[in-house]
This record gives sequence, structure tokens and C-alpha cells, in this order.
Amino acid sequence: MEIIQNQNLKKLNTLGLNAFAKYFASPSSTEELKTLLKDPEYLNIQKMVIGFGSNILFSGDFDGLLIHPSMTEIKIVKESEEFVYLRVGAGVKWDDLVTYAVDRGWGGLENLSWIPGCVGAAPVQNVGAYGVEAKDSISEVEFVNIYSACENKLKGKECRFGYRDSIFKRELKSKVVITFVTFKLTKYPLINSSYADVAEALKGFAHPSLQNLRDIIINIRKRKLPDPAVVGNAGSFFKNPVISEKIANSILSDYPTLKRFTASPGYCKIPAAWLIEKCGFKGKRFGNVGVHANQPLVLLAYEGARGEELIELSEKIRQTVKERFGVDIEPEVNIC
Repeated sequence: MEIIQNQNLKKLNTLGLNAFAKYFASPSSTEELKTLLKDPEYLNIQKMVIGFGSNILFSGDFDGLLIHPSMTEIKIVKESEEFVYLRVGAGVKWDDLVTYAVDRGWGGLENLSWIPGCVGAAPVQNVGAYGVEAKDSISEVEFVNIYSACENKLKGKECRFGYRDSIFKRELKSKVVITFVTFKLTKYPLINSSYADVAEALKGFAHPSLQNLRDIIINIRKRKLPDPAVVGNAGSFFKNPVISEKIANSILSDYPTLKRFTASPGYCKIPAAWLIEKCGFKGKRFGNVGVHANQPLVLLAYEGARGEELIELSEKIRQTVKERFGVDIEPEVNIC
């Protein structure tokens, strides 16, 4: 395994920010990873894990060892009449996994089509879209402790999954490297069309298949979200805030068009995109950064943009939303 010094990260983050890592390694097996973590030369330096860089904002250079797990195995580890369990390497491209499952008629991941990133990042963020979250299919997560180089695993229910949240973003943050994720997929899938855009598009199909649903979701995402190859972005920059029903009712009294979704007793989730648009940021450009014209959740990094510019814009948006609506919106993107 090669250790690269002064690795340029511009093509390793979808924002396209120009940053460098002092050391960069891409272990392709658990054993390679453990050997790397035990190497005396890198034992006492800062370490960070990166996937395909689709959810990260580099505020500057990284003065440490950047680890990119590149395990790419997909293997059936258990099967029954109703379910199939797939053990998938952390380095597998997320949408390649979705394609793999849909092609075989296995349901559970199709609503998560065209989400950027790799499999190892899915449990960290508990990626979600169109009424489905990764946690709905995750059976087990395997990882290696960065400090002890010991292997461990957690059942899905032990991962403390929440909305864009997990134990890997909290108690285990910066402490482990995810190596494999096992997914429980159904052989008798049901079409989830709980989102209006999806339901409307499915009206043209008498008996829609998983492939029909996947195609629809890809088309919706392509229509709404910019291509990182054209302009740098990390997808949704902010989480949808969960607020009290009292605050939601207060906003509704002035803005009857506000949509809200039940989160827990006494609380609801509201669209951050709506809040940002109402504050006048939609489609605006500020120097080398801006807000997407079709989806205000997406911040754009034009050529020459620096991490500091994006952070400054995100803080300006947060402050404006807070002052106008009394609501805090949090970044979904990891800032480092």
C-alpha cells in the first residue's frame, strides 16, 4: 500500500476545494488498514477518514494522515426465502450498490438512488431520501479502532441512528474506520412512493418495478441538484430542522404555505430549503460561492472558491434564518 505525501485533494472532494493532505493512504483490506494504523511512523499524528468527499468541506490543508478505505467486495453472507444479506466493502460507490441490488430485484435501497459517496459513509450520515434511510436496511457495521487497530462490529440497532445521525458522528467520531457494512434486503419489495414527486411520476405505471422507481428518482435528483463535475457542491449543505409544534404554528400564522412533517410528540420537521428561500438566498452568488437556483439547500463552490468563503456564506444563512424565524439550521456537511 502506497503512502502518498502532500496529496492534492481537489479531485477528492465534490466541492472541488484546493487543499492538501500531508499523508494519504487507501487500504484495500482490513489487514492493510490495521498494518497502517500500527505503523510507528504514523502512530502519533492526526488521522481522518474520507470516502469520496461528497459530504466534506476542507477549510484548509490537513496536517495528518488521510485514510480512504477502498474495500470493494460485495458478498452474500446469509439468505432466506424472504431476505438476502449483503456484506459490502466501505469503498464501494453507493450508487453501484443500489444498481447491484435493483438489478437483482432486491428491495430496500432503490429510493436512495444517485446519492453520491461510498458505502462506508452511509452509516455515519445515515443517508436518506424520498422516505427511506440507510438504517432501514443496515444489519451490521464492521470497523477498526484507529488507536488500538482492533476490529469490532455493531448491529444496526446498536448504531443509534437518527436523522442524518449515528454513533459514528458522535461517540465514535474520529475514533474508527468503517470497513464493511451488511445490508438486509427483501426479495419481495414494496414500492415506496410516499413523496409527492415520486407518486406523481409513478402514475404512468400500472405495476411499477424497482427499476422504474430508480429511474424516476434519478431523474428527479438530476433535475433538482447540480452536477459536481460542472460546479462544486456537496449536495444538501444543511439538515432540515426539527422544531417544536409551538414554533411551527407561530411561523404558519404568517406563512400558511409552510410544510411540516411529524418528527416526535410535540415536534415536527420543516424544510430548511423553504427557510433559506424565504430569506432571499435562493439563486444568489457571493463572489466565488453561492446558493443553487433550484435547490436552496445546495451551496455552490465556483472555480477558485476557498473553504473559508463557504463557511462564511453558511454562517450568514444560518444567522439570517435564526433572526427571521427563530430556527437554528445545522450543517449536514462535515467541516474540517
